[in-house]
Amino acid sequence: MSKRLQTAAKVSAIALVMLLTSGCAAELQRQVDELNARVDRIAADASAAQSAADAAAAASSEARQMSSGAQSTANQALNAANQAQACCDATNEKIDRAFQRSQSK
Repeated sequence: MSKRLQTAAKVSAIALVMLLTSGCAAELQRQVDELNARVDRIAADASAAQSAADAAAAASSEARQMSSGAQSTANQALNAANQAQACCDATNEKIDRAFQRSQSK
């Protein structure tokens, strides 16, 4: 009888170990699944962040081009204003000379 009891105890012990192991494996699988889900969310967030960064870079490039165009237009306007001022100064000098000649007669 004791041999049967020992065999039953061994079988019970093996069954208990197998049950605990399968429970641990199931818990480990659940944790792995959770980690995979987190990794997927992080990857999606990283992808969205990259898309936002790419859009910001494109907007920055466009703004730089517009700024360059505005600077070019401002430079042209300043050049035209300087030319107009030079013409005005020359005209004023001519008028002053004509007035001085008329006063000296």
